[in-house]
Amino acid sequence: MKFGVFLPSFIQGEPQDQHAQRLRDFARHAESLGFDSLWITDHIVTAHRFYRVSWLDALITLAHVAAITERVRLGTSILILPVRTPAILAKEIATLAYLSGNRYIYGIGTGWYGPEFEACGVHKPERGARTDEVLDATMALFAGPDVDFDGRYYRLENVTVEPHLDPLPPVWVAGGSQLPHEQSPEKPEMHPNVLRRIAESDGWIARTTAPPELIASDLALIQQARRDMGQTKPFTIAQENFVWVEEGNDREAVIAEQQRRFAGVVSAERPWEYLTSVYITGTVDEIQRQIQTRVDMGIEYMMLHTLTPDLEQLDLFNKHILEPFGD
Repeated sequence: MKFGVFLPSFIQGEPQDQHAQRLRDFARHAESLGFDSLWITDHIVTAHRFYRVSWLDALITLAHVAAITERVRLGTSILILPVRTPAILAKEIATLAYLSGNRYIYGIGTGWYGPEFEACGVHKPERGARTDEVLDATMALFAGPDVDFDGRYYRLENVTVEPHLDPLPPVWVAGGSQLPHEQSPEKPEMHPNVLRRIAESDGWIARTTAPPELIASDLALIQQARRDMGQTKPFTIAQENFVWVEEGNDREAVIAEQQRRFAGVVSAERPWEYLTSVYITGTVDEIQRQIQTRVDMGIEYMMLHTLTPDLEQLDLFNKHILEPFGD
């Protein structure tokens, strides 16, 4: 299994210069430990329904850490495509890929937060069609000059955006089933259009809120869809998940500390019992068993959400997760 880690791009109230420095230190340290990639969450509008924090801009922050790293790959999980326009997005991504030495993974999705769509001048029911159009148009712009594109929402006529990219960035698509909860903004099942989008791509990012049994059933659908399409290109099966590693044999104390850490980032919209059903929690042994379960059912790439910028937590990720399970 390969492991990536999410940048601590959330804003928690610490001094600006301190946070910026800790984010840079975090990126360098993750690379030095051997993590395969750095990832980032994308929210333009503050989404306090499920988070107690706001997030720095995804692509600008990745460009910032690209300048101070050399090997580690850079991914968005996910970039919300329907709130962006193809030409501007293509320019931003092409620049990031060009300056970083083609390290960018184009992790994309439709998004879920209603006010975010409206703030960006689009409507949530349009998100699927807009996602397809933005993806198709940006990939065409990456590939070469004089692009024509005639969609429902976006049109390009003889448009060239440079630099062009060779190779093209891999596209990993997020989506699928999740554990139902009355407060969840999305339906719990895999939508047929999401299934098609995943099967056509280079990789799948399973939902954070999908326990292993739902990941397994979604994976079976994806593999069948790929067979039906005749897809034979390499395909990465990934999941992002929140985790806090706390050493110690007192399980009650470990859980109490994890609850405290999660509460600093994740809202109380869904109860702790729900979070423990989908996130990776518990003692070190329990965390390792949960990761092994995901390995056994087919996950080959995990992106771990840290809950602080502390380098000590990265070291614990390395000691108890990366070293025992890493490629």
